[in-house]
Amino acid sequence: MTDVLDALQRATGGHAAVAGEADVAGGVPAKWVAAPGSTEEAAAVLRTAAAEGLAVAARGAGTKLDWGTPPRRLDLIVDIGRLDRVIEHAAGDLVVIAQAGVPLRTLGEQLAEAGQRLAVDEVVPGTTVGGMLATGLSGPRRMLAGAVRDLVLGVTLVRADGVVAKAGGKVVKNVAGYDLSKLVCGAYGTLGLVTEANFRLHPIPPAAAYVTARVPDAAAAYAAVQRMLHGQFVPTAVELDRPEPGGPVEIAVLLEGTEAGVTARTAQAVEALGDGAAEGPQPGWWGALPAGDVLVKVTTELTGTGRLLDGIEKAAPAAVRGSAGVGVLYASVAAPDAAGFVLALRDAAPSWQGSVVMLTAPPEVRSEVDSWGPVAGLELMRKVKDRFDPDALLAPGRFVGGI
Repeated sequence: MTDVLDALQRATGGHAAVAGEADVAGGVPAKWVAAPGSTEEAAAVLRTAAAEGLAVAARGAGTKLDWGTPPRRLDLIVDIGRLDRVIEHAAGDLVVIAQAGVPLRTLGEQLAEAGQRLAVDEVVPGTTVGGMLATGLSGPRRMLAGAVRDLVLGVTLVRADGVVAKAGGKVVKNVAGYDLSKLVCGAYGTLGLVTEANFRLHPIPPAAAYVTARVPDAAAAYAAVQRMLHGQFVPTAVELDRPEPGGPVEIAVLLEGTEAGVTARTAQAVEALGDGAAEGPQPGWWGALPAGDVLVKVTTELTGTGRLLDGIEKAAPAAVRGSAGVGVLYASVAAPDAAGFVLALRDAAPSWQGSVVMLTAPPEVRSEVDSWGPVAGLELMRKVKDRFDPDALLAPGRFVGGI
């Protein structure tokens, strides 16, 4: 045990220690924590882990370490907090290179000084670049700008054996290696440790407006969303919030652009949403996940929003919120109802052509139902995992199908 700690300290210049009570991933305690300050140090850490057969999980701000399935085993947490530099902001090319430990809020503040932004919302406060990539968590603006995987241009990652690999490029027009960059998005750290990433940026629009309306039920919500999607408003985002099961649904639309354009489109959106619609401030629930012990991500084809809301209402009392404009919603439900809720939704999911993933839940719920459920292409995903991490050292078991 001392030899391992010594090796980790040598790899990180002394930034390694025996794990404490708080050093857990999905409730599984680690034995050591190492905090590399560069890609080279991260590579040395993973070479040590590979030599010792240590199971590894990466940690940024720790805001989503309990998402996915808990790892089958865990020896070492690699804390990326020291990888906190924005390496390059090429404003003229609308590209930024940031280390994985940079908080999204910090990155956003720096980019805003040049009138630019990474069009990914900080859905979970404190999220880092690495955490965003690992979970593939996007927010409302994904409707217009694309999801995280659409905005990442390249990554530098360390494989399980400590070899450094690079994929993608710094400029938008370079398409070489795009697939690997996208592959790590939402892989929950099971394919490699991302230390740096390049992103496509967007200018911050000069004007923005929110239009909200409250509708009585799922059918009316579906109709309202469809009017927003098929109108001439070009919304940046179309979100919904239903805090009470079976209750009214609030629809909120974000419009961005020039002052004159936003003013005109806002008036059109208000008219299209109908009675009770009005321009107002950003809703308090905007871009946040519904609170609760059990959080479930549910996707649907765009024509399935109404059926999905009805299905959730029938399955169990749950609050629902999310990006109706792209068919990605989140439901929170009380733990005693959660397992049956998830299974009922999975049975009904074919009717709205979607998927149901339990992101986080107490251990007693996880023991009753698989977090990921059926996933297409699982065998291909296993083969990819075997190529990147044949000894299953990176977050083993955290991802779909026990990957």
